Amino acid sequence: MKKILLKILRKISLQIVLIVIFVALNVYFLTFPSKILGKIIDLLNNITQNKSIIYNYIFILIVTTLISLILRVTWKFLVACTTRILEKDLKDELFNHFLKIKLTSIQNIKNGEIMSYFVKDISEIRGLMYKLLSAGTRILFVFIIATYTMKNINTNLTISALCPIIITTYIIIILKKYLENSFKKSQKYFTNLSEYVQESTDAIRTTKAYSGETNQLKKFIKKNKILKMSNISVDLYSTLISTAVNICFGFCYGITIIYGSNLVLDNFITIGDFVAFIGYIDLFYGPVSWLPSIISKFKRAQISYYRLENVFNLEEENLELDIDENTEKIIGGISVKNLSFNYPGNIDRVLDNISIEIKEGETLGIIGTIGSGKTTLMNLILRLYPIPNGKIFIGNKDLNEIELSNLRKNISYITQDNFLFSTTIKDNITLFKDEFSDSEIIESTEKSIFSSEINNMKNGIYTIIGERGIDLSGGQKQRVVISRAFLNRSNIIIFDDTFSALDNKTEKSLLKNIKELVKEKTCIIISNRISDVKDADKIVVFDNGKIIEEGTHESLLKNNGLYSKFYLEQASMKEELL
Repeated sequence: MKKILLKILRKISLQIVLIVIFVALNVYFLTFPSKILGKIIDLLNNITQNKSIIYNYIFILIVTTLISLILRVTWKFLVACTTRILEKDLKDELFNHFLKIKLTSIQNIKNGEIMSYFVKDISEIRGLMYKLLSAGTRILFVFIIATYTMKNINTNLTISALCPIIITTYIIIILKKYLENSFKKSQKYFTNLSEYVQESTDAIRTTKAYSGETNQLKKFIKKNKILKMSNISVDLYSTLISTAVNICFGFCYGITIIYGSNLVLDNFITIGDFVAFIGYIDLFYGPVSWLPSIISKFKRAQISYYRLENVFNLEEENLELDIDENTEKIIGGISVKNLSFNYPGNIDRVLDNISIEIKEGETLGIIGTIGSGKTTLMNLILRLYPIPNGKIFIGNKDLNEIELSNLRKNISYITQDNFLFSTTIKDNITLFKDEFSDSEIIESTEKSIFSSEINNMKNGIYTIIGERGIDLSGGQKQRVVISRAFLNRSNIIIFDDTFSALDNKTEKSLLKNIKELVKEKTCIIISNRISDVKDADKIVVFDNGKIIEEGTHESLLKNNGLYSKFYLEQASMKEELL
């Protein structure tokens, strides 16, 4: 995180320098009105004689005010642009990092928490940068320039008037600890509420189907109430700090009026100096009142910084995200040798001594009980989880020796979750790649038996589907993702339970096209339906993480084992339906 921030700060260093220069000049010119007004007041004792001088000072006052206004607008604009660059680059870096984080590290992070990183935490860091550049720099230069100018009027008066600020600073340091603790709780409750809203909106159909709106609302109200009380606590301490600042400033004015008027009566300073001094005190009002806000922003940003740092410290895969058109083709069969696996933090084995041999150009069918490790094996072939050397080979090459990005580009994996983006059908099929023509995309939909439905849509492949493909049926979603297999030019294709929502007629036509597609390619079909795997060159049967049967459709039926049991159950179900 530190390196990322430094890289971004180096990028915007010129803008920061310009902001500091413009703010310093702005503060310098802000001291002129009080100084000029003081001189004019001293000249009023003889207006007739000093008339031309007074007019000159008024002209200078107007000019310096205009210059100050121009400087203010300039640095305000620069601050807005600079902090937006920081925000944009931080989001780019965070999103890029999330795409590279190992699955073992990211799978326990909830969606609501991820959104709070992008929305709240980065906004807090941008907010601190904005405060430091706009308010922090002004505080610094007001204290330097205004104090120096005030000292030229009377040193003792300056010290006396600024003493309350030192005392208030100490009070703010004490109160900020309570503010920090309150904000930590507020941040935690905000994340909890975000996660709950995310989950509730994702499950809105289920909630309505089971009339769960009332219970959902009750839970939301409870969580929102906790967040409200936490935010009230934050506001309370923020108000106490602001009140302390206002009281401090009242003391500054009181000391200036009492002590300064005595100095005027004793002829140590003129009336004009006294008026100018009060004007300089006015310059401190803004900076002193900003201190609590800056401290609050700093504590919030500090918490957000550490939260983001924890995310950026999550281990990344060695993955190059840029698309390389010259990707090396991976050709050959897949060999799994004595592979055992359990998920991190879990003692139970998901895979137990698995050995499979798939020759190049062969199709392997995998069937088995739910939770028997079929999808886990595919995740390991894609190296979504770490595996030891010497366990999985592709084309006689150890899987760990193949560059990760190259491995995944050469495998077309059609997953069982059928995730779709809220964009066009075209983008969902190509996964936002520009290397495919419209005719190629349309051809892929014809082979996935989806073209007729697309032709009935007003915008064809440019039809925008809802979030997670909510506008499509289950079968249509499956055929969209299956179209990816026909579009990609991978030599290894994996179908992971991707035909479950299809009717028998569509499934039969689709499997015929897939059989044509996988000629001379290595293919794996995972399914719980016999009809999907029966034509495979080899079929393996999984149960409790082990391979308990292996062979062709005909040989497995003769074994009278689990495969045969599946076949009889599914055959009887068809008869019942008939």
